[in-house]
Amino acid sequence: MVIKSDKTLSPFAAPAESRSSLRQALPQILAVCVKNVLLLGFGMTLGFPTILIPSLSGSDPNEPISLGQEAISWIGSINLICVPIGCLLSGAATQPIGRRRAMQLVNIPFLTAWLLFYFSTDVWQIFLALCITGVTGGLLEAPTLTYVAEITQPSLRGILASTSTVSVISGILAQFLLGTFLAWRTVALVSCIVPFFSFTLLFFVPESPHWLISKNRFLDARQSLAWLRGWTDLTSIEPEFKELSQQITTRLELKSPSWKLYFRKNFLWPYCLVSFTFLLGHFSGMTTLQTYAVKIFSDLRAPIDKYYATIFLGVAEVFGCLLSACLIHYVGKRVMNFFSLLGCGSCFLITAFYAQSSQTSDSNWIPMTLLIGAAFFTHAGIRILPWMLVGEVYSNDTRATASGLSGGLSYIFGFISNKSFLKMVAFMTLPGTFWFYSGFCFGGAVIMYFVLPETEGKTLFEIQEHFLGNLKMDNKVGRTKDITGIGEVNKGFTGDEEDAKIESEL
Repeated sequence: MVIKSDKTLSPFAAPAESRSSLRQALPQILAVCVKNVLLLGFGMTLGFPTILIPSLSGSDPNEPISLGQEAISWIGSINLICVPIGCLLSGAATQPIGRRRAMQLVNIPFLTAWLLFYFSTDVWQIFLALCITGVTGGLLEAPTLTYVAEITQPSLRGILASTSTVSVISGILAQFLLGTFLAWRTVALVSCIVPFFSFTLLFFVPESPHWLISKNRFLDARQSLAWLRGWTDLTSIEPEFKELSQQITTRLELKSPSWKLYFRKNFLWPYCLVSFTFLLGHFSGMTTLQTYAVKIFSDLRAPIDKYYATIFLGVAEVFGCLLSACLIHYVGKRVMNFFSLLGCGSCFLITAFYAQSSQTSDSNWIPMTLLIGAAFFTHAGIRILPWMLVGEVYSNDTRATASGLSGGLSYIFGFISNKSFLKMVAFMTLPGTFWFYSGFCFGGAVIMYFVLPETEGKTLFEIQEHFLGNLKMDNKVGRTKDITGIGEVNKGFTGDEEDAKIESEL
């Protein structure tokens, strides 16, 4: 849609100075919520194998598909193995067509997979559908992560980015709930609603202004920015647009050949940081606890049914994500990260002592409660921190591809963590494995104290300059208000003289 004048922008358009903070934040919240519908659907694909395994194990005489133990063992993992494939392709697929269109298109294979599940009559169709969901889950990494980073203001970016994990976990829990009352084929059919709903809703949110500027679609970028800043008029967002355009244009003019971009400091430094946070997230114990929860609770003689205990585990994860979403804007990513690692490490340390001393059943409330506490602590910080960093720390010209590469590495770490768990238990015993997780958390907290910068409340420009070595960010949460009322002050936006100085330094 081409807009001829400011008056045709929106029936609600008005100067930015007349708009409340809530009105300015609301369109960004709505856009992220629409994106989260896609992640809800992805979470449903991750929870679906839990429904499939008991249904296809041969216990139902009316089910035409029956799998042996070897085939059953692949149902819970084949989709995860396929996710990195999609992640590697995600950035390359996203950059040419844009963030919004890429998010729309990935709904098509999701819908195809659900229909394939529903109409499947043979084993190969089940595995094909699982592979499709895995690859598609990887494809959505780059557009969803970069979209949030590029449409939100610094004051909102952290809290809105943290909602991504809440959406995925909510999708998993939704499948558990549906599977309790419905047959697995009916669950697959009901799940078709989500990708259709997501595809439709994405028509009503704008494309990333960063991507539009990089494609020289300046009028579209102005319209997008005006929509995202409170459905305001084009004149009100012109100063922000000019500064954003100048930054991106300068980056494009200085752009090296594509392969050289990934050997520069502003890619390698953030990539190592994100990779380390993913490593901590998976080897802090939560990945294996989530996968082997039933077995672990059984071995520790949980005082309630082990399946009910796993439900409490999932609820704790959701509450951890919600706490992070509520606090991260006020205390920052560093504090939430240390809170998460130290809390999780303490839970696993004490649980290890109880497991080692073989406490009586009367005391087994304590290890079960502590493991549920570990789920809460990890999802309050270290499990969601790297996903927030991915959308912030990479430069505009590498963000899409780097997001896919980082997401793929995360699932590789998760696969290694799960595959090594049983061998670790055989070699070190369960208490020894918990001590390992505890030490990993405490050691990781020490390292992160020195290497993790505070990005909360900082502009993407400031963050990129930090990783280029041109600017040293402090570890305080950015809180400076823009006097124009249209967002946070960008410290790189300080007039033409300062812009010329910054460009000369680049």
